[in-house]
Amino acid sequence: MQIRIATRADVPAVLGLLADDHISRDRGFGIVPESVDAAVWAAFEAIDADDRNELIVAVDGDAVIGTCQLTFIPGLSRNGAERMLIEAVRIDAGRRGQGLGGELIRWTIERARERGCAIVQLTTDKRRTDAHRFYAALGFEASHEGMKLLLRDTNR
Repeated sequence: MQIRIATRADVPAVLGLLADDHISRDRGFGIVPESVDAAVWAAFEAIDADDRNELIVAVDGDAVIGTCQLTFIPGLSRNGAERMLIEAVRIDAGRRGQGLGGELIRWTIERARERGCAIVQLTTDKRRTDAHRFYAALGFEASHEGMKLLLRDTNR
């Protein structure tokens, strides 16, 4: 498995990974359209142009088998420490249980170290109990209670 920053050509496969998830389907995102719409392309272009954001893919040959998004956040708290936020972690359903998710997250942690981050953080849906165990085994602690406020419907 190779882990790298995603290219525009990876976007349809990333959308497929994001859609292949029961919680995403519950939110109304479960079908990837034949053509990627302008809003998704604009989001990719914004991520790609921003040095504080990275869309990451894990590939096996030509197949995208994993993804996540990294955001590097400067802050005044903790003596000006920068933190890295990991979002939208997915491994292809047929490839789960092979250690690939752990490899991807360990890679992201090294990426945070390379960038000088003091903290790596993520959120995970309360219903993802397997993910909670997975992240705890990698050293993450459930130290905070996250909250969200939906400002508009993002379902497809």
